[in-house]
Amino acid sequence: MENKIEFITGGTVTSPEGFFAGATSAGIKKAADSLDLGILYSRAPCATAGMFTGSKLKAAAVALCQQRLKEGKATALIVNSGCANAYTGKEGLADAEAMASLAAGAIGISDRDMLVASTGVTGQRLPMDKIPDAISTIVLSHDGGHELARAIMTTDTVPKEAAVTVRLADSEFTIGGVAKGSGMIHPNLATMFCFLTTDAAVELNFLRNALKKSVSQSLNMISVDGDTSPSDTVLLMANGLAQNKPITARSQQASVFQAALDRICIHFAKALARDGEGATRLIEATVSGAANITEARKAAKAIIGSNLVKTAVHGGDPNWGRIVAAVAQSGVELEESKLDVSVGGIAVLKGGKPLSFSEEAVGQALEQDEVLINVSLNLGAASATAWGCDLSEEYVTINSLYRT
Repeated sequence: MENKIEFITGGTVTSPEGFFAGATSAGIKKAADSLDLGILYSRAPCATAGMFTGSKLKAAAVALCQQRLKEGKATALIVNSGCANAYTGKEGLADAEAMASLAAGAIGISDRDMLVASTGVTGQRLPMDKIPDAISTIVLSHDGGHELARAIMTTDTVPKEAAVTVRLADSEFTIGGVAKGSGMIHPNLATMFCFLTTDAAVELNFLRNALKKSVSQSLNMISVDGDTSPSDTVLLMANGLAQNKPITARSQQASVFQAALDRICIHFAKALARDGEGATRLIEATVSGAANITEARKAAKAIIGSNLVKTAVHGGDPNWGRIVAAVAQSGVELEESKLDVSVGGIAVLKGGKPLSFSEEAVGQALEQDEVLINVSLNLGAASATAWGCDLSEEYVTINSLYRT
């Protein structure tokens, strides 16, 4: 039987065997009756890998997760939106610990097996007067991943959830997930939130390395606005209930597990970039012919992170010089006489020489839902792809009114 990876229609973080979730409205968000507090739970303990924000000042939930994941084990996660509980000092950490303890008690697990994530307004503590009663109203179910996806949203316009099933010759397993993020997206090591689950049995060291490899080419290759959140968290929980032989780096299953994880992480990366605050278009920039993968990734991220490129895309302006400027300022090795650029499949620069092209056609390419930018440095064999979005007036409106 040939290995097969397929997305599951309606798939979510609870699609893998043994995972349950639920959410409630705790009144943390200002909008009445908005889901803002949720729990993800596995009926079996999980090998768990995590990656977190590169910010020097980390939110209380991040600090607590990093501490509890030293041994790579977890059973559940409690997550809230509406309040990031960041820049709140020792009191904020105590609040995160208290929320985790309340959730652990409600489920019947040890405090140390409960992880925490918080997102929303920074500089404010959690409303601990509301959280205990709210936790008691959360009902966990195998379909609850859909509620969890909505509960973690802040300025997101749509919930983000997916799952893939992997069929092998001798076994089958599923990887599911939910993600959120619309602004403050310019991550280092992670993205806003991405919670991944699998019923595969996976050895911890391989799980950690697989997550790091996937994130490096997906969730760490997106940018909306150049800002990094103090709360960025990616978690991957594996409970082993698929009863496959544990996957290690040397297993025959290792490559297909990695491929499946890559596919779902890239899916979420594109979904996050597409739903950037005020965004109307997804930008996909691929840089090829780089001297090495580091250079390729740096150049690709420079393109999608450039405000001038983003505004040109928003306005449908065929100003390809902005793309070249972004690559040039990235600091990668570059020779102008070898540079090729195309927009929407239309070549505009070849061997460093501007080409004659239809500005109307390029303008139309920039107005598509997905704008494809390709740059070849012609200096090596490495390539990388990054995802971003256009920059609109709506972005300013959203962020000027975020707290109000």
